[in-house]
Amino acid sequence: MTATDALTGSRIRERRVMAGQKQAELARQIGISASYLNLIEHNRRRIGGKLLLDIAGALGVEPQALTVGAEAALIATLREAADEAGLSGPEADRADEFAGRFPGWADVLAGTRQRVTALEQTVEALTDRLAHDPYLAASMHELLTTAAAIRSTAAILNENKALEPEWRNRFHANINEDSQRLSDSAQALVAHLDADEGGGDAASSPQEEVEAFLSAHGFHFPSLEAPGATSADVAALTEASPELKTAAARYIASGVLEQVAVDAAHVSLEVLRGAIAERGADPIALSHQLGQGVPRILRRMAALAELGAGLVVCDRSGTVIFRKSVEGFIVPRHGSCCPLWPIFSVLGQPGLVVSQRIAQLGRAQTPFTAYAVSETRRAAQYNEGPLTQAAMLLLPAAEGSGRDHAVGSTCRICPNTKCAARREPSILLAGA
Repeated sequence: MTATDALTGSRIRERRVMAGQKQAELARQIGISASYLNLIEHNRRRIGGKLLLDIAGALGVEPQALTVGAEAALIATLREAADEAGLSGPEADRADEFAGRFPGWADVLAGTRQRVTALEQTVEALTDRLAHDPYLAASMHELLTTAAAIRSTAAILNENKALEPEWRNRFHANINEDSQRLSDSAQALVAHLDADEGGGDAASSPQEEVEAFLSAHGFHFPSLEAPGATSADVAALTEASPELKTAAARYIASGVLEQVAVDAAHVSLEVLRGAIAERGADPIALSHQLGQGVPRILRRMAALAELGAGLVVCDRSGTVIFRKSVEGFIVPRHGSCCPLWPIFSVLGQPGLVVSQRIAQLGRAQTPFTAYAVSETRRAAQYNEGPLTQAAMLLLPAAEGSGRDHAVGSTCRICPNTKCAARREPSILLAGA
């Protein structure tokens, strides 16, 4: 008898209590003695077959609710909550029992944890933006500078009562102009923040415009997947896009789309799907079968929606130049990424392929299998280092496929106090 089966009696008792039935009343309905039902409810007698069906019918629940208990997702959430709280050993292993005996409290705890996770994600996003968003930084600088100018002019007027009328009028005019500038800047900032909250145009940089453009197309461009795609097809996409408002964004998007067209010409999505069905989602095995480099295979795998994959690309400086987000893994829009990511370990070693199971700290810690590799993007030149580019594919990890290597998103919101790579204190730590 498994630990889950052993809790059937506990679940019967909890369901009976929740239904407001007396033990004797339920025993009478199903045709057994109250003492025998008492033994069942205390897990001292095994139960199954017709008796289990009768009890389930009397309680108005499905038999699976008594034998299987809480859903796997609820139990998984409880175990994640225990892990984050540092609860280990026998107590952490009793999530099934807790969910079976106290389903109401289990739901409350799971719901609370989900709300905390959502709030953590909101804090992470807002903190990252407040710390690094160039538009917000410029706006705050403008507001503070203008306020300081008004304060300085007002102080002069207050301290010099005998100013000539001409000078006093000039100072009044300055205050009027600065006040208008302050008002305009504040309104622009509020409009910018309101646009973000309303889900409208939240782009504050060319890179974000490109991300909005790619997301609007689902990272899939049929015209570029067709044989014979040309630069004219790329230009048609960028020029017709409402998301690409600046010349810089169109330039970046053109580079991304040209890479898509080149990759599609070498490996079609249909051919890739067939190879995955035969060899599995193994980048090196696919590279060997299709005769293409691993970087291209990673980019093409990210284009397959059914894989649910994320992709991060960075240049030699470590700057992220492309991102395809995946639920459970944050790639900061502004500021530096966690240096522990596999993508940064391969930058100086073109051709090296790293495979590592990772999970980000400070959240649900969804495990991913990360594949990272770098490649040289330009032929060798005298006295010039190679221009390298690295890519990292993120695939949902299989259950129990190995130990998770903990990584962060960015130092500002990483709770790992003992990380040797930390650059600045985290706002999530006490005293930071």
